[in-house]
This record gives sequence, C-alpha cells and structure tokens, in this order.
Amino acid sequence: MTGIKEKIREKIIRNRWGGQTLVSLYISVLSGIVLALQYNPAEPFYSTATLELVVPYGAFWRALHYYSSQAFFLLLLCHLAVIIYQKDTSFHRIPWIRLTASVPVAILLLFTGYVLRGDATGEAAGAIAEHIALSIPIFGKPLNALLFDIMANGMLKVYVNHLIGLMVLGGICVWPHLRRYTASFQQHIFLVFSLLALSIVFLTPMEPDKIGLTHITGPWFFLGLQELLRYIPPFWAGAVVPAMLLGALFLLPKQEHKRRLTLFFIVAWMLGYAILTWISYNR
Repeated sequence: MTGIKEKIREKIIRNRWGGQTLVSLYISVLSGIVLALQYNPAEPFYSTATLELVVPYGAFWRALHYYSSQAFFLLLLCHLAVIIYQKDTSFHRIPWIRLTASVPVAILLLFTGYVLRGDATGEAAGAIAEHIALSIPIFGKPLNALLFDIMANGMLKVYVNHLIGLMVLGGICVWPHLRRYTASFQQHIFLVFSLLALSIVFLTPMEPDKIGLTHITGPWFFLGLQELLRYIPPFWAGAVVPAMLLGALFLLPKQEHKRRLTLFFIVAWMLGYAILTWISYNR
C-alpha cells in the first residue's frame, strides 16, 4: 500500500511540472501570435521598438511572451530533472531520444526569439550562431542555410523557423508524451497570475546598438558558450561540447552503475557551464 501511495505521489509531482510547462508554452504561443501579427522581419529592431512604443498594450504582450517563454524552458528542465531523479526513464530508446530532443529544440526557440529582437544582443547572438554553424564540417553550410542564413536573408528564415519550423519539430518530439499530462489553466492559476504580474510590472529587455563596446553579452543561457568561444575554436565550443551533453541525455543507460557515471558527467557539465556563465556575466 505504501508503494502504491509513493507511486501516486511521484506521478502527481511529474504531472505538476509537466502541466506547468505546458501552461507556460500555451501562454507563450498565444502571446507570440499577437506579436507575430505586428512584426516585420525586414525591419526587426524597428518592429520591436514599435511594439513597445506604438502598438496598444504591445509592451505587455511582448513581456508576456518573454517571461512565459523563459518559464517554459526552465520548467521543462525541471520536469526532465524530476523524471531522471525518479528514474522514470523506462521508455524505449527511440521515444526517449525523441523526448529529450525537445530540450535543444526549446533552446533554439528561445535563441531565435532573442535574435528576432534585432537589438545589440540579438545581432551579436545571431552572428555568433551563424559562425558556429558554418564551422561544422560538411553539414555546416546546409545547417546554416536551414536555420539562420542571416547574412544572406536577414531575419526571414529565423522568423519562419521560430513561428513554424521549430514549433512543428517540438510538437513531433513531445506529442505522444502529452497524453500523460494535463494542462488546465485553473490547476496552475498561481503560475498564470505570476506571469501576468511579471508582464505588467517588468518590461522586456531591449538593448540598442552599443558603439565602441568590445563585449556584448548574449542571452543568459548562451553566456557559457560565448565564454567558451574565447578559449577553443567555434566547432568545438559550439558543436562538440553541447553535443556531449545531449549524447549523455540521449543514451542515458538503465543499468545503475553506468547510469551513475552518466549522471555524474551531466552534473559536472552543468556545473562547468554555470561557472563559464558566471565569468561571462561579470565581464
């Protein structure tokens, strides 16, 4: 009986994190649709500034999209951590890889959102991402042409990927998994009101061009990679090192002794990345 109660409690905890993640995603998508109707990829910075200054309630919708997207990503990581901690990784290998692939897709969604701002942070992040993609042997040029291609097409491909391509890819990754979780706004009313309050009180960051500066910080989740680029070539910093973490997640073994080694590597990787992020933030 105690074992049954424990399993029910663990399921409730997983559902709580999973449901909050979905609610944040729904709010992000709905607010993103409102912003997309006003955004022009040919003039990214002007469009963003117009949303803030001219469009009625534009600053609120932009803030709601920003904070709900951040919440979605952080809650997704917490949800994944809870699943791993509870050893609920009994999926077959292919479904597990598909599920964990939602993490890099979510990172790309957040990243392309930063790039679309067209401000100093967005331009710097876009340029760095394009150089990293082009540094990958053989697949670099096709990958860059698919995801970014900013130097040739401006924000057009980034905009299309942010609205359609990455959303469809993320849906493919998690769709069979969504049946396990509920995403009622009433069940997570505190989260909804918290996001609304944040969006009303705090404006979304936006940085105009900073002439003369030699260091522009990118998105918060990009700072560790940005710092790593100072020490090793772009291919290793931007492709190999992140791929090591993803590979560990994709191939997380079920055997206890191997699992502990893999989890130790994941924790060590995250700790190292946090240190690099702190160094970059304080430059």
